[in-house]
Formats: sequence, structure tokens, C-alpha cells
Amino acid sequence: MPADRLQFANDLAAFADGVIGGGLSPQVEALITEAGRCRDKPQQALALLEQARAAAPRHPAPLIALYRYYFYSHDLTQARATGDNALAIARTALGPNFGDQPPSSEATRSDPAVRFYLFTLKGLAYLNLRLGDMDEARLMLGELRRLDPQDQVGGALLWHVLNRHEHGLPEGAPLDYPVRGWGDTSPGPGPSPG
Repeated sequence: MPADRLQFANDLAAFADGVIGGGLSPQVEALITEAGRCRDKPQQALALLEQARAAAPRHPAPLIALYRYYFYSHDLTQARATGDNALAIARTALGPNFGDQPPSSEATRSDPAVRFYLFTLKGLAYLNLRLGDMDEARLMLGELRRLDPQDQVGGALLWHVLNRHEHGLPEGAPLDYPVRGWGDTSPGPGPSPG
């Protein structure tokens, strides 16, 4: 295996391991743990999480912790910005050819890096819906539908919510879409990236 491919494989494996908490230095882990103990002191918790992110800028764990902090603090704009950073880091870890074809069903079910990318797309679609940015939500959902046509990460529900909103269906209107899945086989919302 050429050296650059071996390096990429090692980097991807390290990122995938990081998604599930591996490869995190004890110091960064301690910062995240301490931030969790500071629930009643949000500014102190945020400072600790920012320290963790600065100490491990390419590791997904500090990003996940920071995202959760913003999300549960109802700062959806900052949560979205953090999600955008997470998506960029995952995209880099997955390599330039990721997404040329949808990942295999097996990768979608069990590859931590692929799942991180897909769930980040789903989270960003949700945040964009909440923030009223329907065009960006549609773009994210279109990409999610293209990469996860079997709806293994459950993004189709958000697609249905967006469609109901755009068609002006009132809350409590009868549900005319599948409980799970994208529904028909027509193209998803928005353009598919080429």
C-alpha cells in the first residue's frame, strides 16, 4: 500500500476511533468531564469546553461536547456553527472521494466515521429547520437522502416535516407518509451534489 493511502487509512481509523471516544488525551478528557460537572456555571463549562477544543481541534469528542452544550443551552446558532465544523472535520477524515457513491449499507450501519457524518447532516438539517433556514435544511436533507437512501439514520422524518411545512399542512393533520423511510423513489428535496 502506498504511503499516502496508508496515512489516509490510519487517519480515518483514528477519526473513527475518536467518534466513539478513543484517542482522547487524559487532559482533554478531564476538561470535558469537568465541564459536565459545571452545569450550574455555564460560562465556566463553556470555557472548559473551548479549552478542550483548542487542545484537540481535529478530535470529534470536544466538538460533540461543545455541540451538546450549545444545543441544550438553546443557542441553536452556535450549535449549528459547531455542527458545520464537525461536518467539515468528518468530511476531511472520510477523504475526497467520500460521497461520490452512497456508502454501503454495512458502512452506514456500523462505520463510526460514516455514521458521524450522516448524523451530523441530520442534526444540521434539524437545526436549520428550527432556525427557519428551509433552503439550507432542504440542501442537507437532499444530501442525506442521497447518501442514506435506505434511511438508516432516520433523516426522512425531517424531510416529511419540511414538506408538511412547505405545503402549509396544519399541526395534527392526518399523516399521509410512511412512518419510516423517504417514501417514494423520486429525487429528494433539493439538488444532489455532483
